[in-house]
Amino acid sequence: MSLNKNTIEDIELKGKKALVRCDFNVPLKDGKITDENRLIGAIPTIKYLMGKGAKVILCSHMGKPKGEVKPELSLAPVAKRLSELLGKEVVFAADDNVVGEKAKASVEKMKDGDILLLENTRFRKEETKNEENFSKELASLADIFVNDAFGTAHRAHCSTVGVTEFLPVSVCGYLIQKELKFLGEAVENPVRPFVAILGGAKVSDKINVINNLLEKVDTLIIGGGMSYTFLKSQGFTIGNSLVEEDKVEYAKEMIEKAKAKGVKLLLPIDNVVADKFAADANPIITENQNIKEGYMGLDIGPKTATIYAEEVKKAKTVIWNGPMGVFEFDNFASGTIEVAKAMAESEATTVIGGGDSAAAVNQLGFGEEMTHISTGGGASLEFLEGIELPGIAALNDK
Repeated sequence: MSLNKNTIEDIELKGKKALVRCDFNVPLKDGKITDENRLIGAIPTIKYLMGKGAKVILCSHMGKPKGEVKPELSLAPVAKRLSELLGKEVVFAADDNVVGEKAKASVEKMKDGDILLLENTRFRKEETKNEENFSKELASLADIFVNDAFGTAHRAHCSTVGVTEFLPVSVCGYLIQKELKFLGEAVENPVRPFVAILGGAKVSDKINVINNLLEKVDTLIIGGGMSYTFLKSQGFTIGNSLVEEDKVEYAKEMIEKAKAKGVKLLLPIDNVVADKFAADANPIITENQNIKEGYMGLDIGPKTATIYAEEVKKAKTVIWNGPMGVFEFDNFASGTIEVAKAMAESEATTVIGGGDSAAAVNQLGFGEEMTHISTGGGASLEFLEGIELPGIAALNDK
């Protein structure tokens, strides 16, 4: 998959109708948006297109309506909030058919620099099946296609891939351009030493990521719930900690692979444990890797956190995916905080791979200090696995 794609800056925009796929899949509570990071992320691309005199037609999915019209998953609140953020009205095409008569009429009325938002693309069952009829309908509204939704780039849907077959020009917006630059360069052409930190609950979620990164990194750091499967594979006792029994053998193989490749693979040397999974559980620090019966690991220990932080300080490129412990509980957040702090203070290119690690870094207040925080959890994981992302592959190469 070529990472060198044409962008909005490479094409003529004046008077052109641009269909822009955004990621407006935001959390709603009582019709109010509770986290508007994704809206804010889309603004530079929208402003550039407006400024160049394009007619900007935005589209996105929200939630999983499964091809049915669900009023609680309408994008109406997004149009309202975007209008406030942009200081210009974003017309909402309230059309349950997404590309029905109402939407078409609204597009007809557009002048250069106007912005319109279509209804939730997943109100149409064809969307997730990438069926040709809906792709054609979407394409019929526009002259060019702009994809700026990295979060759905790993899905081959009508609004991410299908539509590109019926429009002559398909380019990326600033968000995807940034993802390709930082995630792409970090993985394909990193400045060394290159350190990857993997955490989160399950080894099974990260199997292919571990395998792919062992071909590329100088150091691989393992923390979070998945570390107990690795510790068990090395003969340590793990008490009641989270473990994937069917992945113990795999963990052992990965440790062997790291040795064979000359990659430094780090596991916790101490753990923060408790006798229950609860915010008010009493944290106890183990003396070594072993966890006693009746206790479960909920964070990396302070000695481990120091070693991991030192490793980050020596790095020139760091990719992090998955927290070091149950960071939502204050008593078990210090491992994640130490690693985030080391990355924030580092001179290296620091890339956070979306999902829980992005949430952790932002909640802990280190977001501004990172080089890049990926906007796609699943997409960034697949990227790190070395899988071709259909939504990127479909765009025009430079």
